[in-house]
Amino acid sequence: MNVKLQNKLSRQITSYAMIIIGAVVSAFALEQILIPALIMDGGMVGIAMIVSAKTPIPLSVMTLALNLPLVFIGGKKLARSFVFRSLTAMAVFSVALTFFGKTEYHVTDDKNLAIVFGGMLLGFGVGLVLLNGGCLDGTEAVAVMVSRKFKFSVGQIVLFFNVIIYLTAGKLFGLDRALYSLLTYFIVSKIEDFVNTGMQQGKAVMIITNQGKEIASDIYHTLGRTVTLIEGSGLISGEKIILYCVVTRIEIPTLRKIVSNDDYSAFMAISDVSEIIGKHIKSNSSELK
Repeated sequence: MNVKLQNKLSRQITSYAMIIIGAVVSAFALEQILIPALIMDGGMVGIAMIVSAKTPIPLSVMTLALNLPLVFIGGKKLARSFVFRSLTAMAVFSVALTFFGKTEYHVTDDKNLAIVFGGMLLGFGVGLVLLNGGCLDGTEAVAVMVSRKFKFSVGQIVLFFNVIIYLTAGKLFGLDRALYSLLTYFIVSKIEDFVNTGMQQGKAVMIITNQGKEIASDIYHTLGRTVTLIEGSGLISGEKIILYCVVTRIEIPTLRKIVSNDDYSAFMAISDVSEIIGKHIKSNSSELK
């Protein structure tokens, strides 16, 4: 086995190991901290928690039933590896929910502690899965697709969806539960962003390379994103091509995978985007013109 193949295999094993750890931590946070306090998560997991609380259907079953169709739908517009990693995360998440759900022990009866530490653990787990190219909730994958056709950002779509879930939880379990859940969601999102090195919904990416056209083509055919090519010159390295594009946080792991390809020699810098003005070019074509 050559060195390149060994490195690639090692990265994949590490990535899947981190996804499994993230899924287990997330399941622990839900079953051992948040659910005993009747604090809801957002997205499809939140819907699954509401349905599971009102019916005999286990949370693990509901989570898979609601999320799997969304992952396959969103996977059509994202990398194939995203689907495989998300399926792995959701399978482990479901098994871990079943395991932790059978234990009578839970961490705390204090709702304030549940909000803080439950939110922190859940954010850490979800962030770890996202960082390694998967997801535990199909809502975000579908939100990426919707954002490509409408002017709303991924964050706005997910927030709108979650507000509906929390209003429903407030109606069923009391307004205080909805407020607790909303506060937990805020903590989860902040920790999730921290795990992902401060990623916001929008990220500006600059790639410096000698293989600009090849990497730009790879980005286009994998993510469907057009790239701006700028000619540059390094003080020592000489002539370079600088690629610039703006992507969503869920696309960052796929972009990392493209740039870290052993066939490319590239340097990538990622920065926050506080505001996007004008049309953000996004093509649905499969042909690179």
